Amino acid sequence: NGGPRKISPFFIPMMISDIAAGHISIKYGLKGPNYATTSACATSSHAIADAFILVQRGSADLMVSGGSEAAITPMSIGGFNSARAISTWNDKYEVASRPFDKDRNGFVMGEGSGTLVLEEYEHAINRGAKIYGEIIGVGLTGDAFHITAPAEEGEGAFRSMRDAIRDAELQTTDIDYINAHGTSTELNDKNETLAMKNLFGEHAYKLSVSSTKSMTGHLLGAAGAIESIATILALKNGKIPPTINLDEPSPECDLDYTPKVAKDREIKYAISNTFGFGGHNASLLFKKFEG
Repeated sequence: NGGPRKISPFFIPMMISDIAAGHISIKYGLKGPNYATTSACATSSHAIADAFILVQRGSADLMVSGGSEAAITPMSIGGFNSARAISTWNDKYEVASRPFDKDRNGFVMGEGSGTLVLEEYEHAINRGAKIYGEIIGVGLTGDAFHITAPAEEGEGAFRSMRDAIRDAELQTTDIDYINAHGTSTELNDKNETLAMKNLFGEHAYKLSVSSTKSMTGHLLGAAGAIESIATILALKNGKIPPTINLDEPSPECDLDYTPKVAKDREIKYAISNTFGFGGHNASLLFKKFEG
């Protein structure tokens, strides 16, 4: 209707995802690396991982990194529903997000955003920054398996967690808490649990695990950033966030998922997992700041 002349000159810059990074750069005068990552539900974790690597290698003193998503639209809901990824607990939506529960049948869509400032330690100290935690390792892997399903037995998740631990020069027994991807889907929760058990062995049963998606829903591209913040605050405050709506764990999901209520526990090292359609896996390893 009206032909190409009716298309707004702002159509392209409003459509492409990298403009979000551009706006932040312009507003705050940030002239270092400036770009956007795209890896489905692992997007903001990949952005944080990239920022960590850039600061670590000296390409920047400070990076602003995170993600945002607002996908509650008829087209998006319809697409995920057709893919059988979304919960059908329509009459009990408030308890529909139930990671690791035997009656889980899909995720609940959420919306939100989260941003972290990653900064070289001495640079942060010198400017008097309030430090919430440290990121000390990342693991990034690909499943090479299927466009939507995770690799069997969580093989890609196993490697991403393993690589994050190696990057931080730690042992598996050093890890105290895992903020799981925990989508409330049949395949993810089973395979992520297997990945944890295969990697950590007997120590898996000493871990505190939780899925904050039980409370926020699945924030898609923003999930990694918001769940990283939850993980950092768990380290800072010594309180494990719960997996709500976990009434009866699925038989294959037999770890400590912190059911129903938060738990007090002093922890030093924690991993935040996010995995995305396309076989994208990201594990970020955080340390309690003790400065």
